[in-house]
Amino acid sequence: MAKLLVVYDQPTNKDGFDGHYYGTHIPLAEKLPDIKSVQANRVLGVQNCELKPYLVVQLEFENAEELNQNLASPQGQELTADVKKLMEFLPKPPAIIIVD
Repeated sequence: MAKLLVVYDQPTNKDGFDGHYYGTHIPLAEKLPDIKSVQANRVLGVQNCELKPYLVVQLEFENAEELNQNLASPQGQELTADVKKLMEFLPKPPAIIIVD
């Protein structure tokens, strides 16, 4: 498996972020070809860290090749372009982590 993790900091406008994220961004992620799962988890607490994450999202694919192919697909490009709209509600871009 290959997973793309996205860590979002506390939004400057939580209602606006949540509305766009769950109403537009998650449905775009779910349209990625060959995606195995999309999980969005609200952060309840953090220990031993100065970060203040708000949301951790996991997109799961069969392998790294499929992950890359999906992100390069038209659906992946649409998803990536939508991040610009999310930036209206965020103080900085989200951290992106790829794991196996």
